[in-house]
Amino acid sequence: MPQSNSTSKVSRWDQHGREHVVQVRRTGIQRTISCDTCGWHKAVQFLPWLKAEEHLAGAHQATVDPSAARQSSR
Repeated sequence: MPQSNSTSKVSRWDQHGREHVVQVRRTGIQRTISCDTCGWHKAVQFLPWLKAEEHLAGAHQATVDPSAARQSSR
């Protein structure tokens, strides 16, 4: 049975307006998260998107959700 590969991303902006992105990659049941900004990466089993958000907030002070900003400007 072939394994499915999928990639999603979590992006947040910092207080200077810079976008920071963490990629969430899934191969079967394995998930790996990696930061496009600093190269940090980690294998995670549970809640990869939450761990990505935690990294962005802690390492880059990037807490502004671009999808929420777009919705509020409508």
